[in-house]
Amino acid sequence: MKRFWKTAEAVADEGRWAIRLDGRAVRTPARALLVVPGEALAGAIVAEWDAQGEEIDPGTMPMTGFANATIDRVLPALGDFRGQIAAYAESDLLCYRADDPEELVARQAAAWDSLLDWARAQLGVAFTVTSGIVPVDQPARTLAALRGAVEGLDPWLLAGVATLTQIGGSLVGTLAHLDGAIDASGLFDAASLDELWQIEQWGEDWQAAERLARRRAEFADAARYCALVRAV
Repeated sequence: MKRFWKTAEAVADEGRWAIRLDGRAVRTPARALLVVPGEALAGAIVAEWDAQGEEIDPGTMPMTGFANATIDRVLPALGDFRGQIAAYAESDLLCYRADDPEELVARQAAAWDSLLDWARAQLGVAFTVTSGIVPVDQPARTLAALRGAVEGLDPWLLAGVATLTQIGGSLVGTLAHLDGAIDASGLFDAASLDELWQIEQWGEDWQAAERLARRRAEFADAARYCALVRAV
């Protein structure tokens, strides 16, 4: 699609911010108006539209993409979307540990125990931690508390939260990040610990490096989106 506008702007609209191109309203892929709750997010979206060249590249517009997804997919099915995120509590990465070698076991403990400790302190919950990949049941009270934490999130955060949780495999880690207990880069490294360990042991091929870099960039975009939604 060719660029068809000269100027992008965010316009205050009844407490929200509408995105306009040469004064005309921008719409989502489902044809809803692209209107967001905060000036910071609106400014980031405008910057993405302004940065486009002669042809539009959606891959360079992640904040626009998250906002579109929120309007078209999250808000119309809010309960289902919350449920999909909360389901990650049943198999959180942080609860599944290696049983050897000792160095990997120690690294997992160093990176993951503090995040579980955060959840224990903030939510008053307990976890079943196991070695291997055989599924274990988490206490019902823990699942309910984590579901409650998801229920309490601003609906506009959920598209970013879903990406952080899917890529990282840890709802606990995502909630800890939102609470300021760990930054996005640290959480990504913690969630990718096993993969990084394998690279250390066997070396890195270019395809694995590209996949890791792509996931890191997507993770960072999701974290930035969440920060913009919460910006005052």
